[in-house]
Amino acid sequence: MSPKRHLSPDERAYFGLLCETVFANPFAADRGRLARLLGDTEPAPAADLVSQAAEYHRLMPGLDARLGKLAAGGLAQLQDFAGEDGALMRRVFLFHCYQRFAERFDPLIARGGSGGLGRGLARELTEALAGYGFEPDEQRRWIALYYQLRRAYFFIDQALVGRSAPMRALRQALWNSVFTADLASYALLLWERLQDFPTLLLGATGTGKGQAAAAIGRSGVIVLNEAGDGFSRPIADGLIATNLSALSEGLIESELFGHRKGAFTGAVDHHEGLFARCDAQGTLFLDEIGDLSLPIQTKLLRLLQERSFSPVGSHEERRFAGRVVAATNRPLAALLGGDGFRLDLFYRLSANIITLPTLRERLDADPAELEELVDALLVRLAGDAAAALRARVLDALRQLPGGYTWPGNVRELEQAVRRIILTGGYAPDPLPQRADQDAWLEAAAAGRLDAPALLGGYCQRLYQRLGTYEAVARVTGLDRRTVQRHCRTT
Repeated sequence: MSPKRHLSPDERAYFGLLCETVFANPFAADRGRLARLLGDTEPAPAADLVSQAAEYHRLMPGLDARLGKLAAGGLAQLQDFAGEDGALMRRVFLFHCYQRFAERFDPLIARGGSGGLGRGLARELTEALAGYGFEPDEQRRWIALYYQLRRAYFFIDQALVGRSAPMRALRQALWNSVFTADLASYALLLWERLQDFPTLLLGATGTGKGQAAAAIGRSGVIVLNEAGDGFSRPIADGLIATNLSALSEGLIESELFGHRKGAFTGAVDHHEGLFARCDAQGTLFLDEIGDLSLPIQTKLLRLLQERSFSPVGSHEERRFAGRVVAATNRPLAALLGGDGFRLDLFYRLSANIITLPTLRERLDADPAELEELVDALLVRLAGDAAAALRARVLDALRQLPGGYTWPGNVRELEQAVRRIILTGGYAPDPLPQRADQDAWLEAAAAGRLDAPALLGGYCQRLYQRLGTYEAVARVTGLDRRTVQRHCRTT
């Protein structure tokens, strides 16, 4: 066995800069390191390049030459390098192998993860990793990591529309939620260990919180199957989602934690809740978590702290092994203000807080993003007819008043596109008159309202914001029928 050797100072500097570049968040604005490696006099403007990973193929000729020179000198595998150089070259070899095979994962991703890698690609990947000196027990792990990286590039880079600064910041935050701020540490130390790191998505209705949660959930770990020629589950199975505000108070606990037969009237069989169905590689998305009642919040807090729960009607302790992504349209100040939401639950969920930009913020930063969004919506809504409809839709949208705020965000834009296709134009639906709201607030502040008028106006405004009588009842502590009566008669 030949003695281990060290890299030269020049080689160490080059490979160190390479690893700093390719293991950083690919959506970060700083492209100086990549420009230095490529010999570019000026880095590409951020607006021209959503992900700098799109440029990594330009690194390969120089990297191939460097590695070829090392191999000619007898330094071809991990075992040939001494000390810290071995750890550095481990990251270099991992990147080099990934870049060689990354695009070959794309057909599998397009199929939703079904059909497997195929024995040819699986064998090539295994042989390539073995050629760098990776042991057999490591090879399966790195192949799964490559698949995860490629999925994340697709679902965060390509599946989200928009190149504005707010959208680049969102992509950067979503990437960190999946891989942390240090991809090298994640790959070597934290892979399969992020289950206890929840993410809280904040944003107004229609900003795309569900799409952001899907990007996180579909970018999670999926391990190789036993045969080593495919993966253990389809991509979509990694995400379980529920909208809590759509569930009645009596069903939420059973839906989340499950129940045993006979636990309550109508429980004619055992039921596995969402937490039981979400495994260690899965992500559970809890939308509109700000509408949960305080008793359910307490049980959810216990689950997140202890990673255990009991189905309704049972004392059996069950283990929750997955990861939670939660979302709410309630402002951060309202959550922190204790307005019907437990502060200790907020702090347990807030390991990572991502705020989604409004459509107005996106268009203020880059007006051209409207056309990008329209193009994407038309492709989804009209397919091959998208190109023929584009001019008509954009012309109609240009008739809107300058500086239109898009209060319904991307969801409103989607409905505007639908309406233009059907009717030829779009006139925004009138929002509740601000003067009426101000009059009620003014009367309340002046002490001119009796108790029914005060409570009725409050219930009406909560209903306009929350959308269901059950949600208003949870906030006010009133019976649902009482809330309904106030909303209809005041």
